[in-house]
Amino acid sequence: MIDKPSGTVRVVWYGGDRFDIKIRDHRVRADQPTDAGGSDTGPTPVELFVAGLAACTAHYARRYLHRRDLPMGVTVTARYEMDPRPARVARVELVVKAPGLPENLRDSFTAVIEHCTVHNSLRVPPRVDFRVVTAESAAQNATAG
Repeated sequence: MIDKPSGTVRVVWYGGDRFDIKIRDHRVRADQPTDAGGSDTGPTPVELFVAGLAACTAHYARRYLHRRDLPMGVTVTARYEMDPRPARVARVELVVKAPGLPENLRDSFTAVIEHCTVHNSLRVPPRVDFRVVTAESAAQNATAG
């Protein structure tokens, strides 16, 4: 039996609005800008969300070009707009520059990049479950197990 790929990301408070995001052997800092009360030591969680979409798109674009032996200079610029109620990213525009892409491959290239994993996760949202563990509930679980 083949298990589904999975992973773990751990976010640890670092003081103020700063958090360290631990992904495998990597660390990324998330923070808020100074005008929003943070220290601006890293991108905001929303910026990381949009960056994940842009990076995934760039990854799929590069793979497409590589499979066709085309020049792999790819740049993705993401612009986003926020909506305050409910607080969310309301719109993302991705501009993908692939200078080595012939015009006759534009449609197949677009079809591939539109199906990157992060974009698919927005189209078919994942189930998100929250489990809150307090000091009291952790102690109860420790004595019960």
